[in-house]
Amino acid sequence: MPRQRRTFTAEFKLQLVKLYENGKSRANICREYEITPSALDRWIKNHQETGSFTAKDNRTEEENELIRLRKENQRLMMENDIFKASSADHGTKIDVIRNNAHKYSVSAMCNVLNIPKSTYYYHANLREKEAHKKEEIELSKEIQRLFKESRGNYGTRKLKVELKKQKLVVSRRRIGRIMKQLGLVSNYTVAQYKPYKETCNEAPIKNELHRQFKQEEQLAVVVSDLTYVRVEKKWHYVCLFVDLFNREIIGYSSGPNKTAGLVYKALASIKGNLHNIKMFHTDRGKEFDNKLISEALETFGIQRSLSMKGCPYDNAVAEAMFKVFKTEFANGAHFSSLEQLVLELDDYVHWFNNIRIHGTLGYLTPIEYKKKTL
Repeated sequence: MPRQRRTFTAEFKLQLVKLYENGKSRANICREYEITPSALDRWIKNHQETGSFTAKDNRTEEENELIRLRKENQRLMMENDIFKASSADHGTKIDVIRNNAHKYSVSAMCNVLNIPKSTYYYHANLREKEAHKKEEIELSKEIQRLFKESRGNYGTRKLKVELKKQKLVVSRRRIGRIMKQLGLVSNYTVAQYKPYKETCNEAPIKNELHRQFKQEEQLAVVVSDLTYVRVEKKWHYVCLFVDLFNREIIGYSSGPNKTAGLVYKALASIKGNLHNIKMFHTDRGKEFDNKLISEALETFGIQRSLSMKGCPYDNAVAEAMFKVFKTEFANGAHFSSLEQLVLELDDYVHWFNNIRIHGTLGYLTPIEYKKKTL
């Protein structure tokens, strides 16, 4: 199987160059970040000579001129290929652009055929929406059939298994949404009366996690906590977000103050769609239990869960995670500046997620476990 081509941002390249300049060995950088020595050498050379990682800035005038001539030649070939469609009707022009999008730039073809890019993308998105709507209708019919055959007993978990047998990979959240639209309720989903007595000083947000630390779905539950590290002669703070599914650090931040803003920054650093997170569990510290974080979680439809007051066992995974973090990263470390802390924190998180094996994951790394189980 051919290796998939990777792309790297300028920030990533600069981070590795700084790691090299700060004394991290070239071999360790290449091994831990899975890059070739030649690529690292090229980035170091570019940073030293031009200070830029953009290919254009590191090419000679002759090389840039050759690239420009090649682009001009490709444009002439494109104009020749689609010139016969220049007098066609509107729909034909849209089809010509879509059929040649793998060969030529959409922007250039729109210019040749005198069609605004917004018009083309509007029609392309419209067709995509129509195809998605048709797929949703067919999926709804299949879910309704399977639910009926189960005599009304199957919920989202078993319906997902049945759909997978038919080569249909559908998330439980999507199945649940379709079931709600169709009014399908499993026989196991029965509302039960639970007597509850609220004490006068009890907080309104409950512990919804109930120490269910083993999760079978990615981003089903994310836990968090804060700890402190020494930067120069002052304490700074680090906030980590951990996915209970594979113990992966999915978000993190660092700063001089222990505030809700630090937690918000860690939340914003999570890559991907935050709507996929179902529950966020922390202790009752004011950095987590406040208006800013509550509004952010409500925006993305994330359920809140807070540990019982004075009970660290309710957030045991986060507590254990920070013990590991302090032992492997913070204890005995001295950071001369916040910039150095940010750089080495980025490096540690990458190592923790991609290289460090975990006993709770069968001695796999978090990324290996995710690839193996998803």
